[in-house]
Amino acid sequence: MSISTALSRVRAYDAPALADFLQVVDLTLSGLDSPAVRLWVERDAGGAIIASTGYEIGDDRAHALIRSVAVHPAHRSSGKGSALARFAFEKAAEEGASTAWLFSRRSGPFWQSLGCAPADRYELANVLSETHQVRLFKETGQLDREVAWSRPLT
Repeated sequence: MSISTALSRVRAYDAPALADFLQVVDLTLSGLDSPAVRLWVERDAGGAIIASTGYEIGDDRAHALIRSVAVHPAHRSSGKGSALARFAFEKAAEEGASTAWLFSRRSGPFWQSLGCAPADRYELANVLSETHQVRLFKETGQLDREVAWSRPLT
């Protein structure tokens, strides 16, 4: 089964389960209900979320902030994370984005393996200033501690 057929678009009723999952994998929960955020999840046979992926599209639609790419620890090392990231890149490109950006302090080698390069966090914050995650990181001072990455989508 391909990753795209295993994923379902997140709906309002998924919010509590998604929040629980993202806490387990230690990712930002804030702003997931924003209309600019597109999210998908994969569930196991019992209905539990085991993976997620998505992005927050910028107002200019040329930039996308990749968000919530995660695999439950019990399902890692299967290539699922790479497939999830590629899915988010493809969907963002279909929506018109030409550049993907993301924050990741812990997974640099993973993102580099997918064609991402280190980026200036302040440039990211400038081109995606209206996104919920960037606004939150600026307000809380977390932006100064973040590591940014980017890659072209075209």
